[in-house]
Amino acid sequence: MFEQVAIEVIRACSSVSAASKLLGLDWDATHGIMKRAVQRGLSRRNTDSMEHIGIDEKSFGKGHDYVSVLTDLDQGRVLELVPGRTQESAEKLLKTLPESQRAKIKAVAMDMWKAFMSAVKTICPTAAIVHDKFHVSKYLGEAVDHVRRQESRTLNEQGDERLKGTRQLWLFAREKLSEKDRDYLYQLQQSDIKTGRAWSLKENFRHFWECLDDETALMTFRGWYGWATRSQLKPIIKVAKMLKRHLNGLMNYIEHRITNAVSEGFNSRIQSIKSAARGFRNFDNYRIRILFFCGKLDLSLKTLSH
Repeated sequence: MFEQVAIEVIRACSSVSAASKLLGLDWDATHGIMKRAVQRGLSRRNTDSMEHIGIDEKSFGKGHDYVSVLTDLDQGRVLELVPGRTQESAEKLLKTLPESQRAKIKAVAMDMWKAFMSAVKTICPTAAIVHDKFHVSKYLGEAVDHVRRQESRTLNEQGDERLKGTRQLWLFAREKLSEKDRDYLYQLQQSDIKTGRAWSLKENFRHFWECLDDETALMTFRGWYGWATRSQLKPIIKVAKMLKRHLNGLMNYIEHRITNAVSEGFNSRIQSIKSAARGFRNFDNYRIRILFFCGKLDLSLKTLSH
C-alpha cells in the first residue's frame, strides 16, 4: 500500500528529490520504487494495435551526447530509449519490439538522419519512412537565420540597422506574431531584403504538407524547388537540395500523415526531468525516469482480493 502511494506522490512531485522528502525515503529507495514500477509497466504493455512509430534523438549529459528514443505515435507514449544515435543504436531500439509487432508497422516518422533510415530499412523493411515536417521546418528556419545574420552584418557595415533585433520575427509563422510584429515584418519584406525572400520560401513550403494527393504534392515541390534554387540564397539552396535527395520520405507523408509531434511534445517534459535531476549518474537512471513519466505504463501494484 505504501509503495502504491509512493508512486502517486512521485508522479505528482516536481522532482524525485522532492518526492523523497515527502515520503521520508532516501534516493536509492525512491529510485527502486520507480524501477520496479517501470518493470511492471513494461511487462503489461500492449502494442498489438500500434502501426505508426517515431524515432528521434534527445541530448543526454553534456556535449554531443545523445540517446535515441522510440515513440508510439498512435497512443502518444515513449516505448524505449537507448544510448547513442548510430545505426547500431537505432537497430537495437527497433529490436525492443517483438518481431511480430515490427511486421505490423506501416510507417516510421524521423529526421533525415542516415543512421535511422538504414536501421528502419534493415529491421522494419516493409515500413515506409516518413520525414518529419517539424525537422524540415527547423532546417528551413536555420537557413533563414543564416541569411539574416549574413545580411545583417553587411547592412550594419553600411549603417543600416533594419535587421537588428529581428531574429524572432523570422522564426515564427505570420499568424503567431502580434499585429505590431506582423506590420513590421511586412515593412521589411517590402524593402526587398534577402532575409524577406528566404522567409517567404520557408513559409511557402508549408503548402506541400497541405497537398491531398501525390500528383499535387510533386507539382508543389517542383515549383518550390525551382524557386528556391533560383533564389541565389546559398543556405536555402543547400536545404532545398537536401530535401530533393529525400523526396521519397517527404512524399510518404501524403499517404501516412504522421509526424514526430508526439516526440517533440515530450521535449519540455524530458528537459524538466533533466533539470530537476541536475544530471544523471548513468543512462539507466535517465531511462527509468523517461519511461516512468512518459511511457503511459500501468505502474500500479495489483492486489489480490478475497
